[in-house]
Amino acid sequence: MGRMTSPFDYTAVTPDSAREAVAAAEERATAIIETVVAVPAAEQTFANTVLPLDEVRATLALASGRYGFLSNVAPDDALRDEAHEIDRRIATYTTSIAFRDDLFAALTDYAAQPEVATLGPIERRYLDHVLRDFRRNGFAVGAAARARVQALKERLVTLGVDFRRNIDEADEALWLEREDLVGLPASYIERLQQRQFDDATGSGTRYRVSLAYPELYPFMDFAEREDLRRELFTLNQNKAAEVNLPLLEEAIATRDEIATTLGYVSWAHYAIETRMAQTPETAVEFLRDLEARVRAKADLDIAALTASKRTHTGDPDARLEIWDWRYYQQRVLRERYEVDSFAVAEYFPLDATLDGMFAVYQRLVGARFVEVPEPRAWHPDVRLFDVEDDAIGAHLGAFYLDLHPRPDKYGHAAAFTLRPGRELPDGTYETGISAMVTNFTKPGPGTPSLLRHSEVVTLFHEFGHILHQVMTRAPYARFAGTSVQRDFVEAPSQMLQHWVWDAEVLAGFTHHVTTGAPLPADLLARMIAAKHVASGLHYLRQLFFARLDLAYHGEGRTKDTDAIARELHAITGFPFVEGTHFQAGFGHLFGYDAGYYGYLWSQVYGDDMAARFAEGRAVEGGAGDEVVGRRYRETILEAGGTRDGADLLRDFLGREPGMEPFLREIGL
Repeated sequence: MGRMTSPFDYTAVTPDSAREAVAAAEERATAIIETVVAVPAAEQTFANTVLPLDEVRATLALASGRYGFLSNVAPDDALRDEAHEIDRRIATYTTSIAFRDDLFAALTDYAAQPEVATLGPIERRYLDHVLRDFRRNGFAVGAAARARVQALKERLVTLGVDFRRNIDEADEALWLEREDLVGLPASYIERLQQRQFDDATGSGTRYRVSLAYPELYPFMDFAEREDLRRELFTLNQNKAAEVNLPLLEEAIATRDEIATTLGYVSWAHYAIETRMAQTPETAVEFLRDLEARVRAKADLDIAALTASKRTHTGDPDARLEIWDWRYYQQRVLRERYEVDSFAVAEYFPLDATLDGMFAVYQRLVGARFVEVPEPRAWHPDVRLFDVEDDAIGAHLGAFYLDLHPRPDKYGHAAAFTLRPGRELPDGTYETGISAMVTNFTKPGPGTPSLLRHSEVVTLFHEFGHILHQVMTRAPYARFAGTSVQRDFVEAPSQMLQHWVWDAEVLAGFTHHVTTGAPLPADLLARMIAAKHVASGLHYLRQLFFARLDLAYHGEGRTKDTDAIARELHAITGFPFVEGTHFQAGFGHLFGYDAGYYGYLWSQVYGDDMAARFAEGRAVEGGAGDEVVGRRYRETILEAGGTRDGADLLRDFLGREPGMEPFLREIGL
């Protein structure tokens, strides 16, 4: 059975205890490395030369998950400040390991040992990847160049920490009066922060609309006032611009210097070398081909939304603007398909949706999720669950859910590995622990949290990452869970999003917040019929983000990020809004740098993986999901990064992957 106890006590963490624990972790890692480099060449084995590096990785990953992770979620300012410093410290220390001449020499000596020829495929993959890391850090160039690369990589750590922190701590908002909020339901307005005013303009109540997702997106979707939609859009597009634009430009130049010092044409060539695409040219070709396919659908979308705007405004010459498209998408959904996203949300109370999602995933992968009564987490809102094998009750892992926004918290949605799974020397398995961090509306007194369907998609997607992280059985931390090629990592989660459109699945857990009635079949049918409203515009925006990222990391040291954004913005189908700097708040430019294309690249595979479940139902009938789900668990979740993404796909699919399910899914 599962432990039913908290694996960590986050409530006891202080800035001092965190600092001391991380220092101890670094000392332990250093001691392990010193032991490795002291082994005489004649006595080297995988066990004493390569395997200890995984212990180093696990030690640092645990320190990051226990303490550095708190930079994203700690409500206490002092602890969050210390956690940001810990993030920087661990990343810098980790970078330094891969520049140690003595460690490289030890591994090079071991690579020449006869034992290497007898290694299993995962062990050989580990050795090859470690040697590849050293080559990519400059061990094929001179010592002076390598030292420069190390300094540049350490600088990138600081730039990344600061860039992300500036985004998380951005606090811009509009203060509006009640009449400014026409179009938004009372349930939304009541949750906004309020303050009383009495000044020269009069007296009354003002409402704060921030850039937090539960406030931003409903406002852009439903607020009648176009001028205010434009104002909030512009505010969001300039998030952290003043502080982050210089950091981004320095990061781009730093990456380029690293790449060219190592003999690569650009950072994109350097970064994509280890991914499925292998070259930026392949990635750009994929994006251009997809854009050509999507463009016709996007033109139809613009025509339909423009017609809605002209009817709504009474202006026969009205032009659809970029701050309009979400609003008129919602109008088309209501008027043509009778789908109101706030009305749909009434069928998705958060707790019931969680239970329903758990039921889906438990059935698919043969597991049970059991809530731990005292999570001892970083915030009272956080919940903790143990994961158990449904057949034998064995403990498989654990995950935290931190679902609601609060000041200075990570502002998007993500799954964080807090402890990677791995096999211990005694043969037991140290299970993975992860955390899902999102920003869904928080329930209030008598007002439950209701999820719009798009938020249900996000919930299912991020929980797909959680499953990938905690159900891994990869023997080494390096290959645990989502430690796969970056342009494959989204595929399992994108595959699992398909269940939020399944009538049988939804009928099992949706219920109206007041009446208790399940989601009506005719409403779901209308939702499915409306699924591709403005899908072309959605994918053009994703293509713009991906092309922008690759352009920033293409050949050349100095980039005018505004000029590049302006030039490529035509991809979206809308004119560029002068005076905006979207890139300053584009957090994926650190972590997914030269890799954002991977979201679309991996969706091709995720949609084909979902099609494999449909094939299983055709063959196995009602048991199809469980049969294919077991295969998915074994070949994808448990394998982690022990094989390349293309091999994992072929193993799961039992065939070569295809693009047809993806094209159907995006409305083509």
